[in-house]
Amino acid sequence: MPAAVDLPLALISLFGALHVLGEQRATRLLGRRRSRQERWRAASFYAGLLVILVALASPIDSLSEKLFWVHMIQHVLLLSVAAPLIVLGAPWMSIWRPLPLGLRRTLAKTISRSRWCAPLRALRVLARPIPAWIAFSVDLVLWHIPYFYDAAVADRAIHDLEHTTFLVFGILLWAQVIDSPPLRARLSQIHRVYYVVAASVVGWVIALVLVFATSPLYPRYAHLAHRPGGISALTDQQLAGGIMLVPGSLAMTMFVFFQIYRWLGADERDDKLRLSRDRRPSPPPSPAGGPNGSNGAVAGDTGRESVVAGLGAGREA
Repeated sequence: MPAAVDLPLALISLFGALHVLGEQRATRLLGRRRSRQERWRAASFYAGLLVILVALASPIDSLSEKLFWVHMIQHVLLLSVAAPLIVLGAPWMSIWRPLPLGLRRTLAKTISRSRWCAPLRALRVLARPIPAWIAFSVDLVLWHIPYFYDAAVADRAIHDLEHTTFLVFGILLWAQVIDSPPLRARLSQIHRVYYVVAASVVGWVIALVLVFATSPLYPRYAHLAHRPGGISALTDQQLAGGIMLVPGSLAMTMFVFFQIYRWLGADERDDKLRLSRDRRPSPPPSPAGGPNGSNGAVAGDTGRESVVAGLGAGREA
């Protein structure tokens, strides 16, 4: 299916080329090689593009029309592998940088001021944690409703729209819990754990429905005369649910444990810092005899004044 291959290849080639040019321009402007962290981020972005290529421009794509579980692999690759890799890669400035300055100014001015772009500006609300979670969850549920799922399998344009929304909303979701310079996640370490678990629950419910359903839910797959491997439609559906439940949750599970480790590590560092402050030796007592040198001096002067006053009173007597 050349049309299915050309679109992913064209987009991956475009963003990959812009990113390479942006990295080269940054190297020239800074007069030094990219740092180790920046090179790791670039590698993460390229890995994310490669995952998209594998999901949409490989035999996986053609098999997804005949096997439900293969189609589910596509979704897992886009939502749980490509999206977090792209967010980790933080490619935004590197992709923007090589565009001509005049074009960048025109685009920025149009997006920020044009009334035609007002709906686009309104979408900025999706960059917040709760709206991003709602959009991700609604999108995931919507595309797994049998009517829309079958429409995506039957029509290439709808299929591309499905994969595009999975990737876009997946990136928005992961950007709430992973810093992607110049974007910063707003949630605290422990709240990121709650957030990812809440996002996982939606997928778990869908997966359990697929696994425990007693009959095929998707007519498009149920009515196929032949499937590779000779498996039944119900077995195909159960395999898809298992893939969504286990491999589909792997990235989020790893993230949760990593964040808990960081959170506990931060508490341990705070405890050590507190103990080090408590163990600092107390200042030595003042030579004047009081806990505070100045206070001791004042007390001594007051005593001397009392003695002198008493002697004077004695002489007068």
